Amino acid sequence: MDEAVAFIAEQVGALRKLAERHKLDVLHYLLGMTKLEADEHVRLRSKRKLS
Repeated sequence: MDEAVAFIAEQVGALRKLAERHKLDVLHYLLGMTKLEADEHVRLRSKRKLS
C-alpha cells in the first residue's frame, strides 16, 4: 500500500503541473489537494514505522 500511495503522489504531481500549464485552475487545485493528502499519508506511515 505504501508503494501505491507514493506512486499516486508522484503521478498526481505530474498531472498537477500539466493542469497548471494548460490553465485548468479547478483541476490544478483539486490535484493539489490530492497530492497533499497522499503526501500526508506517506508522512504518517513513515512516522509510524520509526516508532
